[in-house]
Amino acid sequence: MALPDKLLKPYDPKATEERIYKLWEESGFFNPDKLPGERKEPFTLVMPPPNVTGILSIGHALMLTIEDIMIRYNRMRGKKTLWLPGTDHAAIATQAKVEADLYKKEGKTRHDFPREDFLRLVEKFAQESHDTIIRQTKSMGASADWSREAYTLDDKRTLAVRTAFKKMYDDGIIYRGYRIVNWDPKLKTTVSDDEIEWKEEKTPLYYLKYGPFTIATARPETKFGDKYVVMHPDDKRYKKWKDGQKIEVEWINGPIVATVIKDSVIDMEFGTGVMTITPAHDTADFEIAERQKLDSEQIIDEKGLLLPVAGEFAGQHIKKARPLIMEKLQKKGLVEKIDESYIHRVATNSRGGGIIEPQIKLQWFVAVNKEIPGRKKTLKNLMREPVEKGEIKIIPEFFSKTYFHWIDNLRDWCISRQIWYGHRVPVWYCNKFAHDAGIKHPRADEPIHVGEPIDKCPYCGLAVEQDPDTLDTWFSSGLWTFSTLGWPEDSKDLKTFHPTDVLETGYDILFFWVARMILMTTYLLGDIPFRTVYLHGLVRAPDKQKMSKSKGNIIDPLDIIEKYGTDALRFALIFNSAPGIDQAWAEDKVRGMKNFANKLWNITRFVLETTKEYKYDSNFKNYENMDEVLKTSRDELFKQITKEMEGMKLHLASENLYYYGWHKFADDIIEKSKNIFKTGSDSEKKSRAQFLLDTLTKLVKMLHPFMPFVTEEIWSVLPWSKGLLMVQPWPHEYDK
Repeated sequence: MALPDKLLKPYDPKATEERIYKLWEESGFFNPDKLPGERKEPFTLVMPPPNVTGILSIGHALMLTIEDIMIRYNRMRGKKTLWLPGTDHAAIATQAKVEADLYKKEGKTRHDFPREDFLRLVEKFAQESHDTIIRQTKSMGASADWSREAYTLDDKRTLAVRTAFKKMYDDGIIYRGYRIVNWDPKLKTTVSDDEIEWKEEKTPLYYLKYGPFTIATARPETKFGDKYVVMHPDDKRYKKWKDGQKIEVEWINGPIVATVIKDSVIDMEFGTGVMTITPAHDTADFEIAERQKLDSEQIIDEKGLLLPVAGEFAGQHIKKARPLIMEKLQKKGLVEKIDESYIHRVATNSRGGGIIEPQIKLQWFVAVNKEIPGRKKTLKNLMREPVEKGEIKIIPEFFSKTYFHWIDNLRDWCISRQIWYGHRVPVWYCNKFAHDAGIKHPRADEPIHVGEPIDKCPYCGLAVEQDPDTLDTWFSSGLWTFSTLGWPEDSKDLKTFHPTDVLETGYDILFFWVARMILMTTYLLGDIPFRTVYLHGLVRAPDKQKMSKSKGNIIDPLDIIEKYGTDALRFALIFNSAPGIDQAWAEDKVRGMKNFANKLWNITRFVLETTKEYKYDSNFKNYENMDEVLKTSRDELFKQITKEMEGMKLHLASENLYYYGWHKFADDIIEKSKNIFKTGSDSEKKSRAQFLLDTLTKLVKMLHPFMPFVTEEIWSVLPWSKGLLMVQPWPHEYDK
């Protein structure tokens, strides 16, 4: 039998991949409802929705590779596989990107537009970014069910968000109150604790005289309202000072009366062991004030400007005011010394880079320590229990300790944002006063209605206003595993595919997203969202630095695919890539995997050419002794690979397949086979031919999840192949 023409030419990924992907899409097999055969056991994986802020990174390419390997493997295992794709509106990041571009091009901010007009600009940008992301995702060979594609800001997800918010509000789990929050003066919005990026910088540590005490601070500009001096009750240096004692001290703008506070939270080793507190602008100070029932006074406004309490410095930005304040303190003799070598941790917004200035503000919060009505558990309990009991397994396991540590230190979650893009808080108010005309009516600052939109007040019939704030992006993405399957409706998909089997994502969003999905699902559904959490490591720059646009070291997966093909990129990313471990980007590695794809193509050509006189018999038994030994060795390795696939040790499976395909099969067995076909007996030739054909068939099948394009193309030229490789069964003999 003559070889197919395409096999006579070198393998060309550019001429193959788009055509193959189109065949897969047209087959309908990405959709679990259209898979051939009877498939009862589901396997579900929801795609972590990429932010619609630009293009996918090489880190996203790793994510897509791992998830597609899992999906393709389980599809070949005969499961009803659903990989549900989607994108995330990424409220702060997307709005910040549009605002930055708008200011750069036109010198305008969002406040130069009506809210709806600005939102149309953001939505246009988000749609363009979405289209690019989907094109990139398909280029990676992702066999996702595009008929079920979701978006965190579409109508179905909006219904889910409002439903979840209302239930949590009715249960008293969501509340509105004054608490200290992370305020970004640059974007003029709150930021969640997990979105803070801490940066170390060298800054002076000022030792200031505060009456009989010396206090250390890196931020003298916050000290105008300090009227409490705090020390540890066990600190012998300050034994003579009594809790609640009043003292008069000379301070920045004149004498003040200060109160001594004894609190065991104070670190006796830091500075002088005594400190003044600024409850309105420091989280630790706020917690001391809350516990001790102390007053607080705002010193800095939302723009980072000093308020009238700062006296002559009022209206100045804190950065400009700091040296002037220190100059005044020096003149007053209130500076004891300055340590110029102090390393200070500065909180910045990871989404926009702005420096965080804590503020006490009226915001919406999720109460994580409050007992849920009728359940005798808190949200913290619900987040901890399934991992503790082993209902949810985290890979690698050592991240479980990190997860528990985060829960132990979790504070109430601030979910409101002062931006325009995103899910608007589903709460409505009426401006009519409660006492007006004797109508039983909530105050103007109390919710009239929570949940789905209303047009008029149910109490007085007047027009209502929706809360202007939007919800934290992680609130909507926390519902992702079940909102994408139809919740709050009792849908067939929800019954069939939930809980999902695997949540695969980067370890860097374990708290951002994974923890919040466990919180939301256990609370709203009384079930777990997924059975396994697979955390991949980061793909770093060659110098092991984190990739970022500001550093100019971002790698576009499409550029790599253009040079080497998708299979090469995929195999390079998974090869030696253990869960939770970072890897340095190496283009040489991709180049090497392109050579491996070419090797498979050449192996196929050699085997088919050499064995063209023989018909492949998958049930062949009469192997010669040498081939029986080779078969036994091969089968042992392939059994091991199957166990590695089942255990999600994909990096080990890829290494073993590479080793066997290149070094054992090509370099050793095939090379020695050439002599057998020249000088061997008929039975030896027949035995070796069947071994080569059988091994090629199984190797192509087992490599398919990793290198889907080249293997699908090879499958199409095998004389005994039928249908698409993507739905062929995994070699079941390796289950034993």
